[in-house]
Amino acid sequence: MNMTNYGTIQNQGKEDKKNPIRAAQYVRMSTEHQQYSTENQRDIIKEFANDNDMVIVRTYADDGKSGLNIGGRKALKKLINDVENGKSDFSSILVYDVSRWRRFQDADESAYYEYICKRAGINVQYCAEQFKNDGSPISTMAKSFKRAMAGEYSRELSVKVFKGQCRLIEEGFRQGGSAGLGLRRMLIDQHCNQKGILKRGEYKSLQTDRVILIPGPPEEIQTVSNIYNLFVEKGMSEFKIAESLNSQGILTDLKRPWTRGSINQILSNEKYIGNNVFNRSSFKLKQKRVKNPREMWVRHDGAFEAVIDPQIFYKAQGIILERNRKFTDEEMLDRLKYLYQKHGRLSGFLIDELESMPSSAAYRSRFKGLIRAYKLIGYSPERDYDYIKINRYLRKMHPEVISNAIKKIETLGGYVKRDEKTDLLFINDEFTASLILARCHQTPAGSLRWIVRLDSGLEPDITVVLRMNVINKEPLDYYLLPQIDFSFNKLRLAEDNKIDFDAYRFDNLDYFFGMAEQVNIRLGV
Repeated sequence: MNMTNYGTIQNQGKEDKKNPIRAAQYVRMSTEHQQYSTENQRDIIKEFANDNDMVIVRTYADDGKSGLNIGGRKALKKLINDVENGKSDFSSILVYDVSRWRRFQDADESAYYEYICKRAGINVQYCAEQFKNDGSPISTMAKSFKRAMAGEYSRELSVKVFKGQCRLIEEGFRQGGSAGLGLRRMLIDQHCNQKGILKRGEYKSLQTDRVILIPGPPEEIQTVSNIYNLFVEKGMSEFKIAESLNSQGILTDLKRPWTRGSINQILSNEKYIGNNVFNRSSFKLKQKRVKNPREMWVRHDGAFEAVIDPQIFYKAQGIILERNRKFTDEEMLDRLKYLYQKHGRLSGFLIDELESMPSSAAYRSRFKGLIRAYKLIGYSPERDYDYIKINRYLRKMHPEVISNAIKKIETLGGYVKRDEKTDLLFINDEFTASLILARCHQTPAGSLRWIVRLDSGLEPDITVVLRMNVINKEPLDYYLLPQIDFSFNKLRLAEDNKIDFDAYRFDNLDYFFGMAEQVNIRLGV
């Protein structure tokens, strides 16, 4: 529908009540003000529709709290997809105001999605705004101003939240994250009276409540202590310590086997000596995560009861610091050349096995890829066969991932049936899901890539892709790919992808488990 004849159609609607304008409404939840509740939005939109002879034939509702980007906003994505693919059975879209359409950091992005609708002949009306969205210069300027202000509101809110978090850290309160092995999260009230230990997945419900860390079960504390003793006193590497714990059947706090990385995390986290440290990395406004220098860290030393003697903790830090000191390019290549002369070949696995050398990831980062580093010392491998070991590790990890997912769904009250031959999950007799581990590999230029092969023969409703990190030991992030949107068999993902793919990216599986959660509905009498 052409925007210029919108007024004409309105007049036609007033003359012919039998043919009201068909409209869709888009609502989005917000927790800042009661006026933005979805119920209030619907009331205002309904009143606008009645006054303009419109009938609401479809509703798109997002229950998420953040409006920074379209990623994860299922309803808005579906709305745009319906418009682009000609599946819309309406000629207008009704929204409460400009900010409900989205608080995009780039105001042009908000305008772009509105333009998609306009191009398809569908106009967007902001029901609570003082201006009419009729394409006039005044409405265009008003929208641009309000879009910019909506983005600025998000930035200001981010700053306020960050300052509040820093203040609570300095007062000695825990901010987010799991407690870790040997520790527990204790909920306290505003008078610092203990209210109880929070289990994994539980959070405080009162704004005045706070969380601190306390020592966990004695057997877990003993495991943490053993890790430090083996590293400091026995000189064992993280890799060997992980092997030792796994051989004893001792698991991490996440009930997973130990890896070099999980051991290193325990050896380097100050919470084990009671220090409360925050802002070691930043991920503000959904931008890329960055590691911050130490001077930007926010801390409160001695905030919690220590479970490790500070003296042994700082000895461990000294060992790690010396081992990870900054090597020059020449030193790194000399050590690589020595390893090549000793074994007659090179691989990422051999490099990581030798504690006196930088990691294979360090070589990839410094020289833009292992192959380039190899060539600088005169080694030209036919192929790096590390992928064989990696694939073997991922095949071993896959059943464990599926089992953990089933346990999580069952703890949420869901029901899962697993096909033993295909590992396809039938969840609550409502939808099917397939879990895939995508191996990370590095191109000769140093870029990271993930090849995802979807099993179209199974035709799962949702394919859950665990994108592994650069060393293929832990998941980096997760993609939830609905079968209706991904009919092809193979995906090639980079570190950053088009919105068509990254809109389906999540930092954890909370959204997936939320789909599977069974909720008891209490009927009023």
